Amino acid sequence: MLAPQQILFDAGGGGGPWRLLRGLVRLDHVGRDGPLLVMLAEPGDWLGIDALAAQPHGWRATAITPVVLQGPLAPPDATQRATWLTEALLQLPERAHSMALLRTGSVRQRLAALLRLLARPDVLGEADGPLGLRRRLPPLRVLAELVDAKHETVCRVLAELLPRQPVQAAEVAGAVVQAAAA
Repeated sequence: MLAPQQILFDAGGGGGPWRLLRGLVRLDHVGRDGPLLVMLAEPGDWLGIDALAAQPHGWRATAITPVVLQGPLAPPDATQRATWLTEALLQLPERAHSMALLRTGSVRQRLAALLRLLARPDVLGEADGPLGLRRRLPPLRVLAELVDAKHETVCRVLAELLPRQPVQAAEVAGAVVQAAAA
């Protein structure tokens, strides 16, 4: 298990692969200007698959939420190694699409997409409605980084999408759906 902000592996390191069972992990390219978010790994995704090709990791992997992993795993044979590599390759277009949703459109649309992802039971667990989800969200700074917006803007939009006041769950769900459609 990894705690939020804990690093699973760094660029140039070894180890793995792992299967992400629960939570959300960010993969960053680390350059002179610091880390640059490239992709988010979701439950079911492979992490550290470079190890299957005897290569060092090209990214830094950091937990965003509490994370449960399976592994590091060792394939029993070449067939299993090829199967895992194929699975990892096939997950990439879906993750690229998920990143596009977090990086294009209005801040409201991007944040709504992120909230839908975080609200999944295999990411943050059962949330007990919008107020439960709000209590378990990553820090505002992290949310702002993920949707590439100023934290003040994310704070304002988050207050619209997940108000602190008890409201009907249907109203909040409707607001998130409307924001995604806009």
